[in-house]
Amino acid sequence: MISAITFDLDDTFWDNSPVMATTEPGHYQWLNERVGHAERFPLEEYQRRRMALAERYPLRRGDFNWLRHQSLTAILVDFGYDRDSASRWADDTLEHMLDLRHEVTIFDEVPALLIRLREAGLRLGAITNGNVDLQRLAIAEYFEVIIKAGVALAPKPDARCFLSAMARLGARAPGEVMHVGDSWAEDALPAQRLGMQVAWIDVHQRGVPEPCPPGIHRLAHIRELAPLLVEQNLLSPNT
Repeated sequence: MISAITFDLDDTFWDNSPVMATTEPGHYQWLNERVGHAERFPLEEYQRRRMALAERYPLRRGDFNWLRHQSLTAILVDFGYDRDSASRWADDTLEHMLDLRHEVTIFDEVPALLIRLREAGLRLGAITNGNVDLQRLAIAEYFEVIIKAGVALAPKPDARCFLSAMARLGARAPGEVMHVGDSWAEDALPAQRLGMQVAWIDVHQRGVPEPCPPGIHRLAHIRELAPLLVEQNLLSPNT
């Protein structure tokens, strides 16, 4: 019997594409308006440096704030700033980036779903590779455990972030926990291999060889989770 559910955030609780379409150029333009660096160092160079840094420091590949800060600082040093000034500008730019990053539109069904799960006695956790701080969003109150896997240097599909969530949610065995997320490689497969139940939200309708492996339930949207749990006798149809 499932006693807890862990959730991914991006593309599970909201559509992340429009958020990043605004955030990525938006914070870089904000910095350019103040220091005028982008003609020499366009956005593509900033992105290239982040990717190179992630390859150089694979343990930090999921710590997106660190990758951004380090890359921005290096660019501004190359542009002519001393390191202290460059780091301060990177701090300010990262704060602006995070403001943009949190302008998410949570799917309408999510708050009621989380309330229903909590009222059914299920303990809830979040495991994210992204840099959204769930505490800045209204739905944070429903979660007992929040794991920023990238910052913890154990980004999904690393088993440690899943195991930590299970332990902190009081699960005695992986089969007592369901993981819900949109990534086949970073959510569905690693959770299933640990013995967790999985609700895989195939957001982009990529599909996989049918049928799904045992323990993985394919959904198209988070709104399909409650009917699945009712079908599995984990939720009452009347709650």
